[in-house]
Amino acid sequence: MTRMSEPRQYRYYDFVMAAYVCILLCSNLIGPAKETSIQVPILGTVTFLAGVLFFPISYIFGDILTEVYGYARDRRVVWAGFAALAFASFMAAVIVHLPPSASSRATQPAVEAIFGNTPRIVAASVAAFLCGTFVNSYVLAKMKIWTLGRWLWTRIVGSTMCGELVDSIIFYLVAFYGRIPQGHLVGLVFTQYALKSGWEILATPLTYRVVAFLKRAENEDYYDIGTNFTPFSLRV
Repeated sequence: MTRMSEPRQYRYYDFVMAAYVCILLCSNLIGPAKETSIQVPILGTVTFLAGVLFFPISYIFGDILTEVYGYARDRRVVWAGFAALAFASFMAAVIVHLPPSASSRATQPAVEAIFGNTPRIVAASVAAFLCGTFVNSYVLAKMKIWTLGRWLWTRIVGSTMCGELVDSIIFYLVAFYGRIPQGHLVGLVFTQYALKSGWEILATPLTYRVVAFLKRAENEDYYDIGTNFTPFSLRV
């Protein structure tokens, strides 16, 4: 009988997965509750959701995972993040709708304001996350093959520009189309897109360092030649 080969074990893969899921939960449970405006030289007042501080970091982790471990292992992390996000969203809805005690009735409006996302917002977040993240990973994996593993910055920037665009368009159209003026909606889409993409581009030097460290530590530099790029699988 032929013994099946054991899947390769990595020292840091689980830690990167845990960090990714943590960032994803923060961006979707903490960030959306706060809209903020800041004054930017030349541009003037820029308004954005505070989740922009968290969410681009999840794309950085996606780049690192795909670059080092490959698309299939990043796909497993994405589905782990999706499961955590879906469960957290469900539990937030349960907690919001539980009847408050006499002593906590005064704080119930605050709980609803922070955690009471509508089903439309939740659906927008989940759909945008899945589509944008898989586009980001796919583009990076393909560009790595096309560039023969050179010019990491091109695939970091290129995959980010594609993934964040898909994410921003889907989220704002699903969440807010028909609820706010179209001109304002378009402005929000491209403001968020510019901020999230710019955030990750600025973090490129850090991404380089983390990728280099993991490639040495794991003795891995995966090329997705022959990979099945379907999102709907957990196989490595």
